[in-house]
Amino acid sequence: MYKQASHLIHLMRAGLVFARHDVIPPEQLSGAPAPVRLLFKAAKLVAGKPTKHSGSGLNAALEELGPSYIKLGQFLATRPDFVGKDRANELSALQDRLIPFPQEIAEAEIEKELNKPLKQVFSKFGKAIAAASIAQVHKAEINGGKHELAVKILRPNVKRRFKKDLDAFFFAARMMERWNEPIRRLRPVEAVSVLARSVDMEMDLRLEAAAMSEMAENTQNDPGFRIPKVDWQRTTGRILVSEWIDGIPLNEPEKLVAAGVDLKKLAENIIQSFLRHAIRDGFFHADMHQGNLFVDRKGNLVAVDFGITGRLAMQDRLVLAEILYGFLRKDYLRVSQVHFDAGYVPATEDVQVFAQMLRAIGEPIMDKQAEDISMGHLLGQLLEGTERFNMQTQPQLILLQKTMVVVEGVARSLDPQFNMWKASEPVVKEWIEKRLGPQGKLEDAAEGAASLGRFAAAFPEFLQEMRRGVHIVSDIANKGGIGLDRQTTQALAKAQASQGRFGRMALWIGAVSLAVIAIAQIV
Repeated sequence: MYKQASHLIHLMRAGLVFARHDVIPPEQLSGAPAPVRLLFKAAKLVAGKPTKHSGSGLNAALEELGPSYIKLGQFLATRPDFVGKDRANELSALQDRLIPFPQEIAEAEIEKELNKPLKQVFSKFGKAIAAASIAQVHKAEINGGKHELAVKILRPNVKRRFKKDLDAFFFAARMMERWNEPIRRLRPVEAVSVLARSVDMEMDLRLEAAAMSEMAENTQNDPGFRIPKVDWQRTTGRILVSEWIDGIPLNEPEKLVAAGVDLKKLAENIIQSFLRHAIRDGFFHADMHQGNLFVDRKGNLVAVDFGITGRLAMQDRLVLAEILYGFLRKDYLRVSQVHFDAGYVPATEDVQVFAQMLRAIGEPIMDKQAEDISMGHLLGQLLEGTERFNMQTQPQLILLQKTMVVVEGVARSLDPQFNMWKASEPVVKEWIEKRLGPQGKLEDAAEGAASLGRFAAAFPEFLQEMRRGVHIVSDIANKGGIGLDRQTTQALAKAQASQGRFGRMALWIGAVSLAVIAIAQIV
C-alpha cells in the first residue's frame, strides 16, 4: 500500500509538470470528458507557468522531469503505435541537452574504477563534450598525445534514480492494462519491461562495449563502414573507453562537401550498411541519427554511441526481407502468407482479406517516383493496418521501422533524390537468394545435421530415462492406477522442475502414458 501511494505521488508530480508545459493542446483538451478538463485546469493552477527558458510542450516537460523521463520519451519515439505518429515525431527530436556533472567527480570516478591516479590512466583528460541522461563523454589522450580516446562515464547515483522512476512506470502500465481494455493489445507492461531491460544494459558500459565489438566483428569485411575500437584495458562497468573518431559528423553536410565527400554514395552506403546489419546479421544500431554518424579521413562511415541496439531473430529477418521483396514485386498474397506463417496474424483471420489490405497499402505508392517512397513509412502503415486483424504488437519490428525512418531521413538529407528501393534491392535480393537458394539449403541442412548429431550422442541417456519413466508408470498402474487430479499434475510439475533436459522428457512421456491409462480405464 505504501509503495502504491508512493507511485501515485510520483506520477502526480509528473502530471503537474505536464500541465505546466501544456502537454495536452487546447484543441485536444476541448474534446476530453468534463472531469478530465476540470482536473487539467486545476493542475495548471497548482503547477503554474513554465519558465521563459524551459519553453512548453511534451519535450520540455520531459526534460524538466529529468533523465528517466527523457529516456522514456526517446523510447516512446520508437513506439508510434503507443503515442501516435505526431507525438512520436515530436519525441524523436528530444535531445539529451543535460548539464554535465562536475569535472572533479568524473576524475574521481575514473580513479575509483581503475584504482589508479588519473595521470597514470591518461596523459590528458578534457572536460565533458556531451552530457546525456545516463552518461557523459570526455576526450582524453594517452602516450603523450599520440592516441586520442573517447571516455564515457555513468552519472553518479543514476541506477537508484532510474529504479525509482521505472517502478512508477510499471505501476502506471499495470493500471492501464487493468482498466483500459483496448490498450492491452499494445502490451504496455511489456513495453516498460523492454525499456527497463534497455536501461539496465546501458547501466553496464561493458555491455555497450560488447555491442561495439560484436558489430565490428560482423562488419569487418563491409566496404566503407567501421566501428571504433574498444580499449578493454580501461573499460569497466561504469567507464567505456574507445578510439576517438576524428571525422566529420553527418549533421554538417557543408563540411562533407568541402572535404570532397560524394554525398550520393554516402547516402547509399548508409542504407545498405543498415540493411546488412538488420537483415544479414540480425543486430543493428537503433539510434543512427546524424550526430551518431561520422565520415573519417579515409571516407569510411563510422557509427558511435551503441546505447540503443536492436536484434531480429532469423524468422523476423526472413519475414522482413520477404515483405520488402514482395512489395517490390506486388505479390501481396505472398506477403500476406508470410505474416500468417510467422504467426504475426492469427490463423483465424483470412489470408485473402489480409492480402487485400496489403494491396490497399501497396498500390497507392506504386505510381509514385521511387525517391518519394519511404520504406520505413511503408512498414509503419503495415504495422498500423494489422490492428483490425488482431495482430499482436511486435516491438522488435516497431524499433526496426522507427530506425529505418531515421536512416532514410539521414540519407535523403544528403541526397533529396535518393532512390531508397534501388539502393536496398541488391542487399535484400542477395540475402534472400542466399537464404532460400542452394547455399541456404546447405547451411540449414548442416545445422539440422549438427542438431541430429547432438541428439544421437545423447540418445542412450534418453532411452535410459524413458525406461525409468515407463517402469514408474507400470508400478503405479499395478498398484491400482492413478487419476490425473490436481495433486498429481502439481507433483509432476514439481518433479519436472528438478530434472535435467532428458529427465523432463521422460517425465512428460510418463504424463502422456498416465493419460492413456486413464482413457483406457474410462473406455
